[in-house]
Amino acid sequence: MHAARLETSSRLKRVFELLADGREHSTQDIVRGAGVCAVNSIIAELRANGLEIECRQVVEPLFGRIWLYRMSAGGGGS
Repeated sequence: MHAARLETSSRLKRVFELLADGREHSTQDIVRGAGVCAVNSIIAELRANGLEIECRQVVEPLFGRIWLYRMSAGGGGS
C-alpha cells in the first residue's frame, strides 16, 4: 500500500483532527465527522505516517459489531 502523507492529504488531516481529542470514535463517527469512506484504510495510512491509533471492537445488542478507534495523546510517532 502507498500511504498518503499527512502533511499533504486533506483526507488524512480531517481524520487526524477528529481523533486528536484522544477519545474513542466509531467508524460511523469518523465517516460522518470527517466526510470520508474506507476508515480502516485511512487508519492504516495514519499509522504508516507514524501515528499510534488503537482499535477495538465491541458488540452492541442493537447494532452488532462496532469498531472504535482512539489516537494516543499527541498522536505518537514522528
